[in-house]
Amino acid sequence: MSEPVAAPAKNQRKLLGRVTSNKMQKTVVVRVERRVRDPMMGKTITRSKKYHAHVETGEFGEGDLVEIAECRPMSRTKSWRVTRLVEKSKAV
Repeated sequence: MSEPVAAPAKNQRKLLGRVTSNKMQKTVVVRVERRVRDPMMGKTITRSKKYHAHVETGEFGEGDLVEIAECRPMSRTKSWRVTRLVEKSKAV
């Protein structure tokens, strides 16, 4: 009798962002930007937030566009994991 494979949660939050730091072991810092409209002026503003995401191998470099998904807390600051690489960095 085989054990069932844990399927990804249907309502799991996923975000797209750029890797800003990969200096930690098994962790990358991902900056997620979102555009919001200022309630008073009506001007569009870019807001950003940094997330620590778990990555088993050190395959992601700075500037890479990645998708992160919410998971159980792995440490005090880390409760996201990198699911896939969307775009490799163009910087040399």
